[in-house]
Amino acid sequence: MAAPALVALAHGSRDPRSAATIKALVDEVRAMRPDLRVEQAFLELSKPSFSTVVDRLVKAGHDEIVVVPLLLTEAYHAKVDVPSAIAEAQARHEGVTIRATRILGLEAQFLEVLDVRMREALREARVRELDALVLAAAGSSDPLANQAVARLARVWASRHKLPVTAAFASSAPPATGEAVRAFRAEGRRHIAVASLFLAPGFLPDRAAELATEAGAVAVSAPLGAHPELARAILARYAVGAVELVPV
Repeated sequence: MAAPALVALAHGSRDPRSAATIKALVDEVRAMRPDLRVEQAFLELSKPSFSTVVDRLVKAGHDEIVVVPLLLTEAYHAKVDVPSAIAEAQARHEGVTIRATRILGLEAQFLEVLDVRMREALREARVRELDALVLAAAGSSDPLANQAVARLARVWASRHKLPVTAAFASSAPPATGEAVRAFRAEGRRHIAVASLFLAPGFLPDRAAELATEAGAVAVSAPLGAHPELARAILARYAVGAVELVPV
């Protein structure tokens, strides 16, 4: 019996760097599990669409599909867009089982990736001293999603023994620039910003721009394609695949 296909479902962006980054991340997943059929798909703005990918998999003979939402927080896209897309695809393909796992989320091990990206940014900016960090995320109107970012910021702070503030590019205060200025008002001058985004795009660019204007000494790149993220995707897939096994 063939293993269920894996669809890594990202939101999508008009910025071509975003789709390229998701493709590179999915390539990492394929390299780890060459035995699996692994596809990337997008909810909107980028191609291929989720419906296109599902149609392709069904045509190829797959009747079980596990969808891993490449979303970092349980906000609107996770609660509304993903279930809607799956319900629509399921309705078009009777006899095919399509199951979503829980989102990629904010795992503590992702801090390892944040550290890698931050070291790269500090090296490029030739910065050797830090006295504060800002963890910049997309932000949501859902307070629970923002609280998840704040919790990760506290874990990161304890790891580096530095003050860390969570900041948001939209929907919630503080913005990255405000967070940097607040630290500067305390007399801190070496403040770096970590980009808690999966891929490049408008929001991470805006967050970086505001941080730099406010005096941040370095801003890291988004998480991007990294083995730690690929392993997390496969861990989500493994749980989803087991749930498809008849009891």
